[in-house]
Amino acid sequence: MTESVALAAFAHGLPKAELHLHLEGTLEPELKFALAARNGIELAEKTVEEVKATYDFTDLTSFLAVYYPAMQVLQTAEDFEDLAWAYLLRAKEQGVVHAEMFFDPQAHTSRGVPFEAVIGGYRRAIVRAERELGVSGELILCFLRDFSAEYAMATLMEALPYKGWIAGVGLDSDERDNPPGTFSAVFARARAEGFLLTMHCDIDQVGSVENIRAVLTEVGVDRIDHGTNIVEDPDLVALAKARGIGFTCCPVSNSFVTEQMKAEEIVGLMREGVRVTINSDDPAYFGAYVGDNYVALAEYADLSHTDLVQLAINSFAASWLTPARRAAYIDLVEKYAAAHGVALPA
Repeated sequence: MTESVALAAFAHGLPKAELHLHLEGTLEPELKFALAARNGIELAEKTVEEVKATYDFTDLTSFLAVYYPAMQVLQTAEDFEDLAWAYLLRAKEQGVVHAEMFFDPQAHTSRGVPFEAVIGGYRRAIVRAERELGVSGELILCFLRDFSAEYAMATLMEALPYKGWIAGVGLDSDERDNPPGTFSAVFARARAEGFLLTMHCDIDQVGSVENIRAVLTEVGVDRIDHGTNIVEDPDLVALAKARGIGFTCCPVSNSFVTEQMKAEEIVGLMREGVRVTINSDDPAYFGAYVGDNYVALAEYADLSHTDLVQLAINSFAASWLTPARRAAYIDLVEKYAAAHGVALPA
């Protein structure tokens, strides 16, 4: 096979893990209308086109102003199950065989939805996907950094009865004036409870590099979400590489909140041997699921089929799977490449 083989088809079929996906960010307009009707909620928008017209994002803050109000249609365990199932169906079509999915319980409990309804609905979809689709899934509980550390700790305590359903914890939402250190005690307790740790270090924020340094050296995370501003400090890059830290990058969503998709940074880190991975973030809002992100980055940065194989291998290497399952999935990637005549990364 040569590079003339359709890159898009290869990218979508490539077995991959998705490690940066907000379940609430997969709420497509059609499902939003269906859930609103089910729950007797009247929406301001009357058509899919009107909903999409509100997706006018220039930065993280303008995105969140649309993102959180949309969640009002999520009320019951059935709603959360339907949301996750719809994503997992799409993920299967995009080559995903394993997904580690963020969920934001505080976005729901803060408006009166029981924690149990949120996690129970998501869990049912995950069990069903493994049985019916052959897609495995894990949940990552994210604390909202624009709420207090005390609320985060209370949420962690509420999650403890469901430890078997949650692989790790993360931190997301508006990074401005909400540095990682604010939540150090929460993450230390989460670590003590056996959870793995990740944190969003969003692109081009005030203090981005200092936040990344704190996440690596003070909090001691296992992974970093976004985080490409690390290229501004070669010593931090070397530290992350030495520790095998994975970076869950989202090219298409980057292009909505900054001038471009950070392709140069992502590809540069990959060439240095850092475990950068490609993901979709909030695909219903940014119009691209994970396979689409592979294609967008490949076309923009002129990546080869072999480069895409490396990114897929990275997605499993940076995952929170057991070593045996991780190795089995990487073997699946390598067999897919061989079946298409694509050379493996050196």
